[in-house]
Amino acid sequence: MKKPTFVQPDPQTWIDSFHFEIPIKIRYCETDMLGHVNNVSYFMYFEQGRIEYFEHLGLTEDLFSEKHVSVVADLECQYLAQLYLKDPLKLRVKVAEIGRSSMDVHYAVVVRGELKAAGRGTIVLIDTATGKSTPIPDAAKERILAFEGTRT
Repeated sequence: MKKPTFVQPDPQTWIDSFHFEIPIKIRYCETDMLGHVNNVSYFMYFEQGRIEYFEHLGLTEDLFSEKHVSVVADLECQYLAQLYLKDPLKLRVKVAEIGRSSMDVHYAVVVRGELKAAGRGTIVLIDTATGKSTPIPDAAKERILAFEGTRT
């Protein structure tokens, strides 16, 4: 069964739409007996990239504080090609869509310009006192939209 993809309109155009990238050093413990990167490692890379993206934009206080915390509501990965220990991995991260209290974050796992995996997930801002979703601060939304070059 072929699953519809969020990688649109085509892989290269999608990769080129990202404005934030970090290098990821693959550790030996993240590989399996065949030398492939284990499937669960991709989700650790997504988390690292997401946090570094928010730090880069100066959003840690807006999204991680005593009053608010960002939680992952869903997360998926489409594995397109194998990764190996010595691959020079680059992870690209972007906020593809932002709503009232949530955002859709995309991830591109790239080696030497080739898309090896694509990920996406919904992040929800939660009020720590109530445990319920709360609006993303307007200043945080504006910073993300300005960085991504989009407007609501």
